[in-house]
Amino acid sequence: MPLSSNMKGALFMTLAMAGFVTNDALLKRVAEDISMNQAIVLRGFFGTIWIYLIARRFGALRPLKTAFGRLPALRTLGEVLGTVFFLTALTHIELANASAILQALPLAITLGGALFLKEPVGWRRLLAILAGFFGVLLIIRPGLTGFSAWTILIVFAVFSATLRDLCTRAMDRNIPSLYLSLIAAPAVAIAGLLMCAFEGRWDPINWTQLAMLVGASVFMLVGYQFIVLAMREGEIPIVTPFRYTSLLWAVIFGVVVFGDFPDALTLLGGAIIVASGLYTLYREQVVLKRNAGEVDS
Repeated sequence: MPLSSNMKGALFMTLAMAGFVTNDALLKRVAEDISMNQAIVLRGFFGTIWIYLIARRFGALRPLKTAFGRLPALRTLGEVLGTVFFLTALTHIELANASAILQALPLAITLGGALFLKEPVGWRRLLAILAGFFGVLLIIRPGLTGFSAWTILIVFAVFSATLRDLCTRAMDRNIPSLYLSLIAAPAVAIAGLLMCAFEGRWDPINWTQLAMLVGASVFMLVGYQFIVLAMREGEIPIVTPFRYTSLLWAVIFGVVVFGDFPDALTLLGGAIIVASGLYTLYREQVVLKRNAGEVDS
């Protein structure tokens, strides 16, 4: 039985989240010994090579001017800002905490879809979005003991990634997803290089660290490719809740690799965010059925 577009989109999103979290965990581990900006540069260098070879093999290359179209350029900007904000903060806070805040992304995308893509969002889903952002505040806990200013960078990363994904959704489908990944990878690497120059730091690396960076570049490619496929294949309200699988992976990596376990407020905030996102999914299904005449108004 063939999978529907939404089912394929959900599967692609799950694979993307596994790739991104594994990449994050590897970079966080490497950044214990070298500069995170340097790690971004080297990972981007290897990632660009892999993506270019694959894109060339499958005929996904396009003229350079395509990258400077309005939507591809905005998407790349969102990717660069989101990556830099998130990874910079990740060196200072726990992986599970960062991932929990990032779970607000589906809510931000739903709101952004309503504001910029004219997708209908009722008052119930708007209340769910507000509840989700309250969950973010529980994790950030501004003004309370345990507050870290670095968590604000994760919030900026959420807004940047929202820009990226909305542009992906609105973009011409004739632009291959591999080409979009090929644009993003070197752009992020260049941003890291500029930050290295500003930081004035470049550390020696050993073979183990190099292997982890190569591995991170492979998992980054998995994330890049499947996030594009997911946003193009399925409907935004159906596909985006599967981002929540990343929280499970982040907790596992946090406990096993870094010995960190999220505290009670982080778990509560994450639960509120996830519940809010799942409720928006439920309401979307109700609206779709009503519009199709399958349920009463």
